[in-house]
Order: sequence, then C-alpha cells, then structure tokens
Amino acid sequence: EVVYTGPRQSPEMVVAAALQEDVDVIGLSFLSGSHKEHCRRILGLLREKGLGDVTVIVGGIIPRQDIPELQAMGVSAVFGPGTDHRDIIRTVRELAKGCAG
Repeated sequence: EVVYTGPRQSPEMVVAAALQEDVDVIGLSFLSGSHKEHCRRILGLLREKGLGDVTVIVGGIIPRQDIPELQAMGVSAVFGPGTDHRDIIRTVRELAKGCAG
C-alpha cells in the first residue's frame, strides 16, 4: 500500500502521516536543496515519536557529496535523477524484508 501526501509537506506533516498510517518506509523527493535539513528534522521527529525503525529513502537532486552525510543521519537509500524505477522497487523490497508487517 502506498500513501501519497502530496508535494511541499513539512517534516512535521510527514511524520504525522507516518504515525497515522503506521508506515514501514518513507520516500522523500527533493528538488529544492533542502534535503539535509528536512531529513535531519524528519529523522529526529521519527525518533521522538518512537518511529526510529521506519526506513527513510530519498531521491531527487541530491549532490553526490551529500550522500554520506544523509546515510550517517539514517537515510537508508538515495536515488538520483534517472534512477530506473525497478532499482527503486528492488531496494525498497530489500529494505522492507526487515520491516514488521
């Protein structure tokens, strides 16, 4: 099941939807350059709400040099422009193997 909340969601809105929908994976797409700030806030809020086990993946315009920092924060996978959707699906399936549900 996929829950799409639409564009331009605040970190608080993302985490509220994750809590309400009892999600296993959160996928975020960034084009604005705010990926580090948003991921830091979302991951922090997830931990605060007891959702630290929710997998977070990101995609969009993410500079290569930012990927290690995102991974150190707790982002499980980063997908750049042009990533084949089959690669994303394969990765999500692999990550979801460790999820309850």
